Amino acid sequence: MGRFVMVQENHRPMIGAPDKLFGVSSLAKQRIAEIGKEKVIDSTIGVLLDDDGELIVLSSVVDVLKDLAPKDYAAYAPISGIPAYLEAVKTAVFGSIPTKGYIEACYAPGGTGALRNAVSCYTKVGDSILTSDWHWSPYKMVAAEQERNLVTYTLFDENGTFNQASFAEKLNELLKVQDQVMVIINTPAHNPTGYTFTLEDWDKVNEVLLSVDPRKNIILVVDIAYLDFAGDADEYRQFMKKLFDYPENILPMYAFSASKGFTMYGMRCGALVCVAPTAEIAKEFKDATAVASRASWSNGNRCAMETIARIFNDDALKAKVTAEREAYVAMLRKRGAAFTEAANAVGLKACPFDAGFFITIPCENAEAVGKELQKYDIFAVVLGNGVRVSIASLSEEKCRMVPEKLVAAIKAVNG
Repeated sequence: MGRFVMVQENHRPMIGAPDKLFGVSSLAKQRIAEIGKEKVIDSTIGVLLDDDGELIVLSSVVDVLKDLAPKDYAAYAPISGIPAYLEAVKTAVFGSIPTKGYIEACYAPGGTGALRNAVSCYTKVGDSILTSDWHWSPYKMVAAEQERNLVTYTLFDENGTFNQASFAEKLNELLKVQDQVMVIINTPAHNPTGYTFTLEDWDKVNEVLLSVDPRKNIILVVDIAYLDFAGDADEYRQFMKKLFDYPENILPMYAFSASKGFTMYGMRCGALVCVAPTAEIAKEFKDATAVASRASWSNGNRCAMETIARIFNDDALKAKVTAEREAYVAMLRKRGAAFTEAANAVGLKACPFDAGFFITIPCENAEAVGKELQKYDIFAVVLGNGVRVSIASLSEEKCRMVPEKLVAAIKAVNG
């Protein structure tokens, strides 16, 4: 009897395919069980761990969670999110940056959910979505699951800066065959490289976007999942000022993740936020995302929403959360500096790094390099033509240890 297949053709390529990230993570956990965690360097998962490898959770956020009454977490939430949360999200995204236009937000289960809704509402079956060659691999899955394609431009030029020429070329190619194109830019603290688009980079992005035929539409989605762990809150939001005065054919959006910024990884809390030039476009966003949400996860995690809303409605509590987070941001930046210093000392070339959870090392035969690295009991995720190291999950000491072993693994594989 032949194999009985009922899943439809468009979903089959994704079914049963191993998840590289969690696959390597499982190998690391297995090795830890065999020889002990002090002898293993597990740099696979993008969560913040302390120097002993334990998950960091903001205690100030936990205090709010513990204070919730049953009705605060057991009751259904409105489809788009509770109103107090949606207002809190706007503050969480823009901080002290003065806003313009018509701003709307819709709850999503983390940044992934926000991206899912953006793709669902603002692209159609068969469309291509543009992002950089170095990108978070689930972008492709989010697109493919909804029968869209992911097309990439080369992120870095020969000087290690934003490659405007490649961005313009790929965007214009898509605009020849599509009347509307979605562009996803992950910044600051880009996953997987740690690169942050500079203000000059954004000027170059805008130069390209503003040259587009006004009869064509651009949906610009900025994935800010790691914004709160990049560095100074005001400094890393300055780029947002450049995204307010677009013409009506360019609609900027932000994929916000409270899961990352408030260490609520498993509670899946985020939002898609749009900055619309007109009230009509804002209403369209609000109506469309409500339908998309209802048709997928229905309504969201009320417990997480109530927690974020309370934090932003209490200045003292917000200050407490911010101060606690800033201490961990400082720790994370020290880890990045330690890795970079050690890499420079041994001649290891990484993608341009500024901040965040990850550093990526481009290399030939990356899959083989990743496996070779495991011989040193170091586990990292292979993404495309590179190896991604999660400095968020390593102590400063381990961050200093990895570059030398990476050089050894690359030489062993490539000579």
